[in-house]
Amino acid sequence: MRVGIDFGTTHTVVALVDRGNYPVVSFDGVDAWPSLIAANAAGELRFGVDASAVRHDQQWSVLRSIKRLLNDAGPQTEVTLAGRDHRLADLLTGLLAQLKSDLLQRSNACLTPGEPIEAAVSVPANATSAQRLLTLDAFVAAGFHVVALLNEPSAASLEYAHRYRSTITAKREYVLIYDLGGGTFDASLLKMTGHSNEVVISEGIQRLGGDDFDEAILQLVLDETKLRDTDAGMDAGALALLREDCAARKESVGPQTRRFLVDMTAIDDGVDRPPFSCAIDDVYTACAPLVEFTIELLDRILRDANSDVAWNEVAGIYVVGGAGGFPLVPRMLRGAFGDKRVKRSPHPFAATAIGLAVFLDKESGFVLSERFSRHFGVFREAEAGAGVVFDPIVCKDASLPADRHSPLVVRRTYRAAHNIGHFRFVECSRLVDGRPDGDVTPYDPVLFPFDPALYDRDDLGRQPVGRWTDGPDVEERYVVAPGGAVEVTLTTQPGGFMRTFRLERCTSA
Repeated sequence: MRVGIDFGTTHTVVALVDRGNYPVVSFDGVDAWPSLIAANAAGELRFGVDASAVRHDQQWSVLRSIKRLLNDAGPQTEVTLAGRDHRLADLLTGLLAQLKSDLLQRSNACLTPGEPIEAAVSVPANATSAQRLLTLDAFVAAGFHVVALLNEPSAASLEYAHRYRSTITAKREYVLIYDLGGGTFDASLLKMTGHSNEVVISEGIQRLGGDDFDEAILQLVLDETKLRDTDAGMDAGALALLREDCAARKESVGPQTRRFLVDMTAIDDGVDRPPFSCAIDDVYTACAPLVEFTIELLDRILRDANSDVAWNEVAGIYVVGGAGGFPLVPRMLRGAFGDKRVKRSPHPFAATAIGLAVFLDKESGFVLSERFSRHFGVFREAEAGAGVVFDPIVCKDASLPADRHSPLVVRRTYRAAHNIGHFRFVECSRLVDGRPDGDVTPYDPVLFPFDPALYDRDDLGRQPVGRWTDGPDVEERYVVAPGGAVEVTLTTQPGGFMRTFRLERCTSA
């Protein structure tokens, strides 16, 4: 069976490839599977639907928005849940293993036991190589056969192409995908020609999504009711229930909603509190600054010199993602870009999963040309040690390979000037005067012995680094996978001493 899996911050959505159709999988009658993890003091763990069932039980601690934690995670990153430390990678693998089990046992996917699951999986466009590797490794460890790792807005563009291809004309062949999920915001400009979708440019904000709207609404409620988290009855459990009700009420808001109500019974302070009530415009005012951030990013994409696309060449802005269903979002977009150019997916929460399924369906005929979404490079010594420069190995918007058999390969060669190579790799969202800027992601330093006497040492970090006048020739070989993950192979000549490193996020970050 082939499935598209949109692993989301609050929910995970799965769509099937079914003879030219791409139905969304239901779990116990619900079209979204909760991305939740729960633990108790005894060390028992529950995932997904089972975790959701105990989320209000005081004996269980609940980890929400695990996807957001991947932004800052390394392979050994730990989180504390119910008083115990757990490796984040293990929790993610457990969550996805439960998803696979629930696909078999409690969904309408009609899987048979032992049937292999080929999956196309999505990640945020602004995800780092480390987040991509952690996500890929966890899906594989959970038992999925991952055949593609796509950026979320790129996948959603395929849902648009499948549904609205007739809106593309020779004069307007660009579509701007606006993807506002539970935890991240991504936008990608794509050129659509025939059945080809080519990514022109992608931008993103790693921590902006429905979770932040929920927090803004919660703060509005607390401010208007003069409540503080130190007041009687306002413990962590009550605050979590109040936030959950704010989120549920937000998701039920429609274009005709006039009042916004929040249940206040979670506050157990002996006061009989009526529901909080305010005009919906007060909620919109609280959330409007968040939408403004996304509009500023869209403006930046349209002004980017690399895109070289005029607004009159854009067929429209396509709104997807669970938080994209909040009526304020299309309202503000229409105010900024015009009524006729903003189109909301009929299934905003499932558009990415459906697009992933379209990608897997060879009969659909659609082809996606993806791009590297961030600058990747390494700091190097310059001026004989007197300065430091940044060497961009792979630049943002470089075309990614179509399959793993033809990876993007970049090489650097030079004569070693030290006995030990100390490589400080980073990714960043932009370069300013040749220096990393914006959202900068450092990676665990890579240490490599250039001196043959150090080849067998496993304590290079404690060895003195010194200049070497007769160092070997060095080749750096970078391999970029179709999903955007990077690994580097270092080789010295003569002798051919070689090591390969999978680049991973700094564990101290």
